[in-house]
Amino acid sequence: MHSRSQAEEGVRSTAATTLDKDDLIVITGAGGFIAGALTRYFHEQGFKRLRAVDKKPLPAWYQRVPGVENLSMDLSDPEACTRAVAGAREVYNLAADMGGMGFIERFRIECLRSVLINTHMIEAAYRAGVERFFFSSSACAYNVELQKDPDVRALKESDAYPAMAERGYGWEKLMSEMFCEEYWSERGLKTYIARFHNVYGPYGTWDGGREKAPAALSRKVIEAQDSGDLEITIWGDGTQTRSFMYIDDCVLGVDMIMHCDDLIATPINLGSSDLISINDLVSLIEDIASVVLTRHYDLDAPRGVAGRNSDNTFILDVLGWEPDTPLRQGLAQTYAWIEQQYADRKAGRPTPAGTATASPLAH
Repeated sequence: MHSRSQAEEGVRSTAATTLDKDDLIVITGAGGFIAGALTRYFHEQGFKRLRAVDKKPLPAWYQRVPGVENLSMDLSDPEACTRAVAGAREVYNLAADMGGMGFIERFRIECLRSVLINTHMIEAAYRAGVERFFFSSSACAYNVELQKDPDVRALKESDAYPAMAERGYGWEKLMSEMFCEEYWSERGLKTYIARFHNVYGPYGTWDGGREKAPAALSRKVIEAQDSGDLEITIWGDGTQTRSFMYIDDCVLGVDMIMHCDDLIATPINLGSSDLISINDLVSLIEDIASVVLTRHYDLDAPRGVAGRNSDNTFILDVLGWEPDTPLRQGLAQTYAWIEQQYADRKAGRPTPAGTATASPLAH
């Protein structure tokens, strides 16, 4: 039986209410989008000892936060994991080789190999006496048989079983969730698991093949305006549906999930419940950009499942909260940031989050 939820008690525990500001927090994957934002979030909360880890060389990190210990290491190596977690009170493991649907569908082996990161990281955290361990899972862990209709029923946490996850990436996430569950059951390590649903926002990948739909489509609109060729190519037929969560909601949700004892070793959705089609997403970006483009559809391109949405009943019950940044608001900020990145690149300035160094794909 669960104790009274945080929602019932009217209290939401966070790192700021739980830890001392001198406690060491470790964030992996911090050279990328979500973990980079999480590092900045904890820095702004006043935490003085943050260790950020990513395998990318430091100049290629999407953002680097002043005063943070930044380490460039490959966490598929167990010795690197031991170094990464030494002295940590909390570990947030967001390191993975992943990207948007184009990357996930074409590079399944790379996605599967992330299981090495997760197995070595959780073992190192356990041996180091870490108090809490967070694992970033994905909605790709859900049964694909439930996602064949654009007018999809929102996915609740139990829909991961019977298992039929997204090939490669989804199975890796589901297996890593099991490790989290068993390290709590057998060894007493407090683990926390959030299934992310399509996170977007500034400081995310926006070209090169790993970017997700909001960033890819924003870039395409910017390119069309810049070139004067007012056309856009959409992957699939545009009827695919998704929900999209703004990065600020994501990092706040991670913090609250990590510090809720009702959620130990319990996978939970972290995503918006507002469903939108890719066609309507394009229209929204066009409206933000004050342009209308001629649409072409690439029916041979990766398109993923027909529909996917987050059922937020559980997170509302436990935390009394769900991601709620309006899509238009978040997209407007994302579009403005990518527009500046695009201008910076044209001017010859460095744009790490838009440098295609790891994948031959391009939207």
